[in-house]
Amino acid sequence: MSQPVVLIVEDNSILRDMVSRRLRRRGYSIVTASDGELGLTAAQIQKPDIILLDMSLPGMDGWSVATKLKSDDETQAIPLIALTAHAMQGDRERALAAGCDDYESKPINFISLIKKMDLLMGREASGD
Repeated sequence: MSQPVVLIVEDNSILRDMVSRRLRRRGYSIVTASDGELGLTAAQIQKPDIILLDMSLPGMDGWSVATKLKSDDETQAIPLIALTAHAMQGDRERALAAGCDDYESKPINFISLIKKMDLLMGREASGD
């Protein structure tokens, strides 16, 4: 079975690298982007199995990226998980309304994130 490809769109290089390393150890192939425009391009070119999308990005924010990905026939079926420090009332609903399939607040709970990823990709839960 081939490695699922995860696109991580995150402007914080420390968090992006940490998430990348942890997912690689679990057998995922990783593609990264540091801003919304690069994330949108990477999604269109790479066609990842799932996208982890920071909502507070410089330039084009995650809300706009999610909306564009879900309105494009080429990328609309790719599951999106919002990663955000926005843990205010209504933020989860706002992320889902923008097109995200699920939501994970920062700091990231990896067990929860992996379960959400596996569920959205139709994989057996890998647990920790």
